[in-house]
Amino acid sequence: MDAGQRWHILRLHVEDQIPLATLARDCGVGERTLQRWHARYRTGGYGALGDTPRADRGTRRVDPDLVRLVERLALTRPRPTVATIHRVVAESCAATGQPAPSYSTVRSVVAGLDPGMVTLALDGPASYRDRHELLLRRRADVPNAVWQADHTMLDIHVLDQAGQRVRPWLSVVLDDHSRAVCGYLLAAGAPSAANTALALRQAIWHKAEPDWPQCGVPDVLYTDHGSDFTSHRIGDTLNALHVRVIHSAVGRPQGRGKSERFFGTINTELLTRLPGHITPRAASAPTAPTAPSSTQPSTRSSAPTTPDPTESYGSHRTTLGPLTGGCRACPTPSRSSTACSSPSPRPGPCSVTASTSRACATPR
Repeated sequence: MDAGQRWHILRLHVEDQIPLATLARDCGVGERTLQRWHARYRTGGYGALGDTPRADRGTRRVDPDLVRLVERLALTRPRPTVATIHRVVAESCAATGQPAPSYSTVRSVVAGLDPGMVTLALDGPASYRDRHELLLRRRADVPNAVWQADHTMLDIHVLDQAGQRVRPWLSVVLDDHSRAVCGYLLAAGAPSAANTALALRQAIWHKAEPDWPQCGVPDVLYTDHGSDFTSHRIGDTLNALHVRVIHSAVGRPQGRGKSERFFGTINTELLTRLPGHITPRAASAPTAPTAPSSTQPSTRSSAPTTPDPTESYGSHRTTLGPLTGGCRACPTPSRSSTACSSPSPRPGPCSVTASTSRACATPR
């Protein structure tokens, strides 16, 4: 009970002259307690009705060696119960002739342990990192400074070219600054270097859609340690484009939070309204075929209208030849703000806009 609550009761006696015996009967507070409150009020006023903190608050009168023993037992794996710890401490005190601490004292010592230290001792460094480590949120300063590329298996069933029901894979290239989708690819097979190259090729090239301006060559490509991203085929192409590749830490999905959030939104907000959607519980049952069979849809609701690279470069379906060009008409990659005036795969000359930025267009 704080000072306000005590004054709410005592003011009936101070201001309204109601006897303390009547207040004790009506309020459920002892008459002797009301007398002490009244005496404190007459001595120090309203402030004297508050609680006075103890001088030894936060300290224990238990032997420090016993406190360390309790803490050591509480951090043992598997962790014993408080009753077991109290019994072991009581036996140790009986052997040395010391007074044994009470059960409540042992419980307070165990409850006062730092949660991070308990997690590190009982669950290991990986669990401590996931629960207590500070995360640094970083965002690129300008578009095309950092791109993130990743894959995921979608929670939906589709029919492949053979009429078999499969779960497609989605490869996405995101701009770290705006989180805009620079390029993507839907494939019936597992991720491969060829599919990754097609997604990067689409991200680099100018798009035919006027409301999809993302294109250009990034400074940094941030990926995981997938075999397609660590392959020589992708590495040699990115080196030729002077793109620096940075791999995230192994087993740390927090570093790829933007792409993981995008995949989560696709699976939970978009695919749930489409026929063939599967629940998360059943998502782990079917497996995707291993034969690579990539498709490039033609509608904006499921894919861009950029021409299928396999149609323009039939022999380059599994090579990185098309990716070595900076745009559809230029034979060399360009790092300036370049936009082709024609959406065809092989148009005439490019219309170049003078700019020092590496982005073809700023995301809207």
